[in-house]
Amino acid sequence: MKNNCDSQKPIPQPNLYINTRSFWEAAKQGKLILQFCPETGNYQHYPRPVSIFTGKRNIEWREVSGKGNIYSFTIVRSSLPGCENRSPYVIAIVELEEGVRILCNIHNCDPERVKIGTPVKLYWERLSGDINYPAFEPDKCFKK
Repeated sequence: MKNNCDSQKPIPQPNLYINTRSFWEAAKQGKLILQFCPETGNYQHYPRPVSIFTGKRNIEWREVSGKGNIYSFTIVRSSLPGCENRSPYVIAIVELEEGVRILCNIHNCDPERVKIGTPVKLYWERLSGDINYPAFEPDKCFKK
């Protein structure tokens, strides 16, 4: 059976209402940036048109460390037809050092060894020739 999984991955598009173009341009360069409220000194994620802390539009995009810990996760054991080579895989919520949580995939690990609190670091999943998608991998090596 032909593996269509890579060709079936949805490609994100910049959101003009919130203007996520900066996020995707930084991702192309291997940088993870998040919205930052300079008035309160807090990051927010997912992107919004205003600060969730003040309601103001003075949001900045700032690069973050890309380091964090697994806050929660699940192991997906079934897959779409043509994507069998991807399962099992881990979907997680990672809490970054900057205090925000990101929904992502965890790569380069044995899913059975993933635990809440596992330290992770940024890993870029290439969705197409110029689209990188933020994912994470264990900071300490435990391979499949």
